[in-house]
Amino acid sequence: MPIKALQIPTADGPADAFAAFPEQGGPHPGVLMYMDGFGIRPVLREMARELAGHGYYVLVPNVFHRHGPAPVIELPGHIGEGARPALIARLMPLIEAHTDERVLSDADAYLRFLTSRPEVAAGPVAVTGYCFGGLLAMRTAAAHPGQVAAVAGFHGPVGGGGPEGLHRLLSRITAEVHLGHAESDLTPEALGELDQALRAAGVDYTSEIYPGTVHGFTMSDTDAFDPAALQRHWDRLLPLLGRTLAKS
Repeated sequence: MPIKALQIPTADGPADAFAAFPEQGGPHPGVLMYMDGFGIRPVLREMARELAGHGYYVLVPNVFHRHGPAPVIELPGHIGEGARPALIARLMPLIEAHTDERVLSDADAYLRFLTSRPEVAAGPVAVTGYCFGGLLAMRTAAAHPGQVAAVAGFHGPVGGGGPEGLHRLLSRITAEVHLGHAESDLTPEALGELDQALRAAGVDYTSEIYPGTVHGFTMSDTDAFDPAALQRHWDRLLPLLGRTLAKS
């Protein structure tokens, strides 16, 4: 499965990115994949290749492009719990600098670029994200209701700004949604409140806590990795894309 390095034009300069897609056939349905907080690295390429192998063109932008090309900080080959606090301390200012205005401006650029690729089929696209990328995915879907047919977020926040902010976000989403939460990130009570908000907004959704998981469970280069939960993530994501994106 080829990986192609790309530069996406944005309002604040080019964003480095990569795409994974099948060598044969096409055009293929487009998927915008948002990275987790640690950024683009080999595990993201592996996941994009896996998804592309099921017949999709997967675009993965460096969300931190304003701070330099990926990797914006040096990362160990395995992100253990001992290294995590220092890495998070370095990355948090970048995450906090990614304002709502930047999120929406970049989302416009990413989707414009994705849908202009000759390898990408006409029609709606999907957006998926991990960690804070899950929140970016939800915001992108809310900002482009006519274009995003499916959105999935894994072990990430769903919305900010309290209940009113969450309601505003969800009320603009027309895509089918799947949210896979880490057990350490969301209590059953909080899940019930989120589900109530999703129902009140009329969102077509599934939302569940993946049993026994901690934040970051999809990422095989971290101590949080849970192979069974990663498979569960594929078992939810692939049918979602199959229902919502037409293949050639």
